[in-house]
Amino acid sequence: MRTKNTFSILFWADQKKAKNNEALIYARITVNQKRVNISLKCKVNLDNWNVKAKRAIGSSKESKQTNKYLAQVETALFQCYSDLNLKGELVTASLVKAKYLNEDSDLKTLQEILKYHNRKIEKTLASGTIRNFGITENYINRYLQQKLKTSDVFLRQLNYKFISDFETFLIGYYPSGHPKAMSHNTVMKHLQRLRKIVTLAYHLEWVDKDPFVRWKPTFETKQREFLSANELSNLETYAFPLERLDRVRDLFVFSCYTGISYADIIKLTPDNIVLGMDGSRWIYTKRQKTKTPVRIPLLDKAESIIEKYVENPITVVSETLLPVLTNEKINLYLKEIADAVGIKKNLTFHMARHTFATTVTLSNGVPIETVSKLLGHTKLATTQIYARVLDKKLSDDMNVLRMKLNPKKDEKGNSALS
Repeated sequence: MRTKNTFSILFWADQKKAKNNEALIYARITVNQKRVNISLKCKVNLDNWNVKAKRAIGSSKESKQTNKYLAQVETALFQCYSDLNLKGELVTASLVKAKYLNEDSDLKTLQEILKYHNRKIEKTLASGTIRNFGITENYINRYLQQKLKTSDVFLRQLNYKFISDFETFLIGYYPSGHPKAMSHNTVMKHLQRLRKIVTLAYHLEWVDKDPFVRWKPTFETKQREFLSANELSNLETYAFPLERLDRVRDLFVFSCYTGISYADIIKLTPDNIVLGMDGSRWIYTKRQKTKTPVRIPLLDKAESIIEKYVENPITVVSETLLPVLTNEKINLYLKEIADAVGIKKNLTFHMARHTFATTVTLSNGVPIETVSKLLGHTKLATTQIYARVLDKKLSDDMNVLRMKLNPKKDEKGNSALS
């Protein structure tokens, strides 16, 4: 049930601060016995002001103009009050004043929501996600400066054309140090981040409508690479002459047999190893990216790598389960490792996670629901990005089907049913 508000407007001249018998006129707004004053930037001669009528008196041109202006102000203030009231929103004298002076949410800007969003996520999201939002913000600012020739826009100016033009800008933008423009999927990611920021403004009621309501992201399907069983075996057995390459290989192989990402591996300590209900050792951890708890039973090859570094000077000092290296160094050394082993693929540490999902688990009959749990995914659809049904698995499954569909034959090749 809507609450009934009391509302009134009156005008008064500030006689106490009058100069040369001229005083500023104010509008006093009262809502539910709470009042505020608005300076109308208009002066009146006190000899021509009727305190009781709250209007100028006389038939002079100045008096007529003053009264006409006060009537316009009164109409505008009443409209502001009506707009708030009809929306069922909280109505106060201060809100009516803000709306009349255009100091309400209609004048919130894109930079304001960007700053608000940054404060909101600084302690709730992973550092990598925060960094990605920062990159998107940089592209937004470049677009504003280079294409719109401004540093900011009002949120109410955001519409489908703004989104479409920003997308066109990103498609044609060549990031510094890159040989080509950003990919279609990267463009979509930046637009999705802008959408999250604008949606926040919508939920805060800083904008009346969502400009992204008709926008739909489109992603190109990418074939994510992984190591085959043969490539993984060659990598495991290769004898590296350099200790740093041997160490990086071990970290990569450990991820291949656990599915744990780089960001989570470097934070593992002996405390993350627990005895499971089956009597074997498990890793209990939490994904840095999503804060999702993950429980992974240790396979023999992962166990042996852990044992290898139990008394290693690096792990003893760092008190970590495995030796720690920076992500940049690891991916750099993986290029050397790929060349040495003869792997023609673009070997990155994240490929180990794909390899775990595909070569180690799914191709060996582990259900995708189990793999999803091991990877720490909250949605099965996310796991399907990693999943690969290998040709060998397809062949095996079809052979099983073929045996079920074809009648059994005796030793002479005759059908057992004939």
